[in-house]
Amino acid sequence: MPADFSRPSHDWLDADAGPVVRPYAVTQGRVAPAGGDFDLVAFVVATIADVPALPNLLPEHRGIVTAAWEPISIVELASMLDLSVGVVRVLLGDLRSAGLISLYEPPAASQPHDVDVLKAVVNGLRAL
Repeated sequence: MPADFSRPSHDWLDADAGPVVRPYAVTQGRVAPAGGDFDLVAFVVATIADVPALPNLLPEHRGIVTAAWEPISIVELASMLDLSVGVVRVLLGDLRSAGLISLYEPPAASQPHDVDVLKAVVNGLRAL
């Protein structure tokens, strides 16, 4: 493929991958979601049909609300949007604070694990 000298060369542009933006730039350096942590298998549901034109919403925020019109787990959402799970969690914290999404955690995630069941699983694995 011959080089295209008419287009300027940029350090932030990868010909194969497209524009490259670091995850910390998307989350503005934040690594934890606002309002506390949540389980990765929790379901996300948008609370409104159309994303309002708020100036502080990133394109990634809009993509999350659009994709979450039907219930979707956080890990599926990250895969669908091709974003890391950490970035999606931070963005979901923003959207939850703004009231644009609701999160529904499975009941098993909020209850402690039964120690007897865990011991039985370990014993079963050792028996293999």
